[in-house]
Amino acid sequence: MSTYLLTDQNAYYHPTAISDENQTQTDNQQHENFVATLPKNKGWRSENIFLYNGFWLSSDVIKGLLLIHNHFKPQPTDIFLASFMKCGTTWFKALMFATINRHRYKLSDHPLLRTGPQSMFPFLDTHIFLDYPVTNFDHLPAPRLFATHFGYGLLPKSMTSRCKFVYVCRDPKDALVSKWHFMSKLRSKELTPLSFSEAYEMFCNGVSEYGPFWDHVLGYWKASQESPDKILFMKYEDMKREPVVELKKLASFMGMPFTAEEEGRGVVEEIVKLCSFENLSNLDVNKGGGGGQKFTTKVVVENQEFFRKGKVGDWKNYMTYRRDERADRFDHTQQVEGYWFGIRSHKMTWICVA
Repeated sequence: MSTYLLTDQNAYYHPTAISDENQTQTDNQQHENFVATLPKNKGWRSENIFLYNGFWLSSDVIKGLLLIHNHFKPQPTDIFLASFMKCGTTWFKALMFATINRHRYKLSDHPLLRTGPQSMFPFLDTHIFLDYPVTNFDHLPAPRLFATHFGYGLLPKSMTSRCKFVYVCRDPKDALVSKWHFMSKLRSKELTPLSFSEAYEMFCNGVSEYGPFWDHVLGYWKASQESPDKILFMKYEDMKREPVVELKKLASFMGMPFTAEEEGRGVVEEIVKLCSFENLSNLDVNKGGGGGQKFTTKVVVENQEFFRKGKVGDWKNYMTYRRDERADRFDHTQQVEGYWFGIRSHKMTWICVA
């Protein structure tokens, strides 16, 4: 069953499943037959990932996407946190939840002190099917908060045309390193470990869960240029450098701007401190045995796995750069918000040294 916080009741939602074993088996078989028709490649966590509408996705995630298109009913007040994997989702979940609900909870007795950030609001990609036949999110108070890793072009128009999106981008080199560590811990023990060198090559070729990275980021960036009132494009590094400034920007976009009185009382700084990596990673609930988040019937991730370093520039421990004639291997060199895509800058190609 899916589990996430009910903000009004300060409790958790554990829905009652509707059991129909025959129908479930039929649906699963139809899904497997469909996925079997798609191009496939080696996965980072599971044995294979599949190319669907330009993005590499796991079988379970494709199932979730189809259910979203067929069953999810977005509301105009919904706010989505969108990101490529390991680009700040955990941190921004905490920041968004604490900001939206700052009038409901005292910071001294906040749900974040007892619950991992991943449980603050649903990860739509898989929570949509954790209950049979689909999860009903109508019980969540407005504005409903959701998280997704889906590329912008994969989402139904009913979502992208009506709802707000907060998109978080991160230096692709740090995203690569963080994703490799995270997926290595989740990778099936029956499969050969994925080396960093192999992960580097796959990432550069666009082959990783929810990838290609560049298409993912560019999709949201271009949409944010066309509809800045609907999509707020944010950078992980900016939030690390100026968290107070960036959080105020985030709050205003979500329709919950901080008042002058709140700023005078230091509310912004208090939320920044509450949601900081240093604070959250040291809480008992986010340490070993503190709890976990269920993503599918087979994938449960302990809270501690969402906290590694939370730093900018950790890629330097895994990569270096040199002038290299292979720079043309990267297809994208467009500069977006200070990032050079293709992990390339001024004809310098980042290469693996780990």
